[in-house]
Amino acid sequence: MFDTTIAPILFLVNLLAGILIASKSKFLKFTLFILLLASIAIVTVEFMNRNSYGIWRMIVYFLFYVLVTLELIKQVWRAKVVDKKVIYGLVSGYISLGLIAFFICLSIETLHPNSYSGFIESSTITENLTYYSYITLMTIGYGDILPITSLSQKAAILIGLIGQVYLVVITAIVVGKYINQKNNQIL
Repeated sequence: MFDTTIAPILFLVNLLAGILIASKSKFLKFTLFILLLASIAIVTVEFMNRNSYGIWRMIVYFLFYVLVTLELIKQVWRAKVVDKKVIYGLVSGYISLGLIAFFICLSIETLHPNSYSGFIESSTITENLTYYSYITLMTIGYGDILPITSLSQKAAILIGLIGQVYLVVITAIVVGKYINQKNNQIL
């Protein structure tokens, strides 16, 4: 029920939120609006026909999260003052990276079934891959779910590197701006 009814609705709401986040850029707002319309069309057809257009929905969501994540990173990077919005943007960017990682892993599993082993049988593939994506992004790597094909192993390396670069570079920039901001207030 969640994967077929609730998740598509939540993603549509998320697309709307992404449009609001990107409201400064007309091109980005227009692009996200087109992705929203495509997503609404896909979800509507799926509900009416009970056919699955999962690969198209996955492409739309992947593009959405890439665009929103890049916009969040750009806004955090360019922020002059570190406030709640910047911190929320920093956290949202990391969460969005996890969702991008999820769509990468889901694409691999969809195109090459059994690319991962160790899935919990009582959980859906999306639950398993969401968990795996975030554990890999954070470089925790419990080892309960394993990438077993060459492509899934390369994706694991990419996801881990992206997570580390984000934490080291983007977070360091925000912390540096915050320290400078506090030092300027003292003087």
